[in-house]
Amino acid sequence: MKHIYTSLDIGSDSIKIVVCELYKNKLNLLACASYKSKGIKKGLIVDVDAASSSIRGAIMQIENILGVKIDKVIASVPSYLAEYSVIKAVIDVPSKIVTKKDILDVIDKAIASKTLEDKEVVTALPVDFKLDNGISIKDPLNMETQKLGVRAVLVTTPKKNIYSVVGLLESMNITTVDISTNGIGDFYAFKNKEITKGVSAIINIGSEITNISLYNRGIIVKSSIINMAGKNIDKDISYMYKTDRETSENLKIHFALAHKHNASTSDMCDIKTSLDDELRINQFEISEVVSSRIEEILNLAKKELNILTSKKIDYIIITGGTSNMADIEYVASDVFGKDIRIGNIRLVGIRDNKYSSCVGNVVYFISKLKLKGQDYLMFSADDISRLSSIRKSYQEIDNEKMLGNLMEYFYSE
Repeated sequence: MKHIYTSLDIGSDSIKIVVCELYKNKLNLLACASYKSKGIKKGLIVDVDAASSSIRGAIMQIENILGVKIDKVIASVPSYLAEYSVIKAVIDVPSKIVTKKDILDVIDKAIASKTLEDKEVVTALPVDFKLDNGISIKDPLNMETQKLGVRAVLVTTPKKNIYSVVGLLESMNITTVDISTNGIGDFYAFKNKEITKGVSAIINIGSEITNISLYNRGIIVKSSIINMAGKNIDKDISYMYKTDRETSENLKIHFALAHKHNASTSDMCDIKTSLDDELRINQFEISEVVSSRIEEILNLAKKELNILTSKKIDYIIITGGTSNMADIEYVASDVFGKDIRIGNIRLVGIRDNKYSSCVGNVVYFISKLKLKGQDYLMFSADDISRLSSIRKSYQEIDNEKMLGNLMEYFYSE
C-alpha cells in the first residue's frame, strides 16, 4: 500500500508545503512549494483573511503540480508559551501480553492525569515503558507482563495557538489530521544516533524568529524563542546600503556570504539604492555586515541554551532558511566550537532547510501511526494511483531529479 501525506508549515515569511509518498519504508518527495506569506507575524496569525489567501496560494501551487485536490494536512502550530511536562501512568494488561491498545491506553491515562486548564495537548512523546520486572524498555509490544507503565513528555500550548491554525484551515475546508510543533518536526527531519544519545539542541533561524529546542535522548524537553532572525539581516543591509527590503534580501541570498572567510574584495555587485543612486558593493564588506548579525543571533541562542539547561550539550544542529547561506558553518564554529552541525535534510529533492520542520512532521506522523498500529490515507485510491503515476513519469524523465527519487528512511520512534 502506498501512503501519501501532505505537511503544512505556516511561517512568517513563507507558507511551506511538502507532499511525500511512503512505500516499503522509503520516503519519496512528490512535490514541495513555498509561497510568500501575509497575515503572519512572528509565527502567529494576525490577519485571518491575508493568511488564508497565502495558504490558498501555496495549496494551489501544489494542486497545479500534482493535479489533485489537497483537503487534508498535517499542520505545525506555534510553539509560543509551549510547556513540556513529564507524565506517568500504570495500567493492568488484561491478556498479560502487551498489545497496541494497551500502549495507547497507558499513554491516554498518563495524559488524563495532567490538568490542562487553558492549555491544549499537542502530543505525548513516550520516553520509556516499564513491565513487571521494572526494566525500562522503548517498545513493550508483545512483551509478557501484568502491568504496563509509561513515562512520557506531554507537549502543550495555549489553546489559541492551536485553534487559530485549525480554525483557519477548517474555514478553508481543509481538515487538520494531526498537529505538531516545528521543534518536533526539526528533530525528526535530522534524527540520527548522535542526536538521540544525550542532550542535544536544534536552532531554527527563520524569518522573524529563531526557535531553540532542547532534547534529552531524543525527546523535546524545553524550547525558547528569540525575536531576531533572517529579516534582521535584511534590515542591516538596507541600513548600510540604503536599499529597499527586496534588494537587501536578494543581496543576502545571492551575493553575500555568512562569513568573511571566503569573501572576496574583488567580487563586486552594482545596485541601485532606494534614493535611485548607483552603488557598487564588494562581497567582503557585505559579508562582514551579514556575519555580524548571524553571530549575534547565534550568541543569543547560546545564552538561551544556557538558560534552558546547565548540562553539557552534546550535539547542536542549525536549520531554517538562514542556515542555507554559504559559509554559515564558520560563524557557527566561532560561536559554538566543534559540536555544531548545519542541517542537511536527507530527503532527496529538498536541499532547502526552510522545509526541515515540514518534512520532519511527516516522519513524526508516520512514527505515531506505527506506534498506534494504525493506518491513515489522506488521499483517495484514485488520487494515490494518479500521484504514483506522476512519480513514475518523472523517474522515466530523469532518475536524479527531485520528484522521482526514493530514499531509505527510518520508520520508527
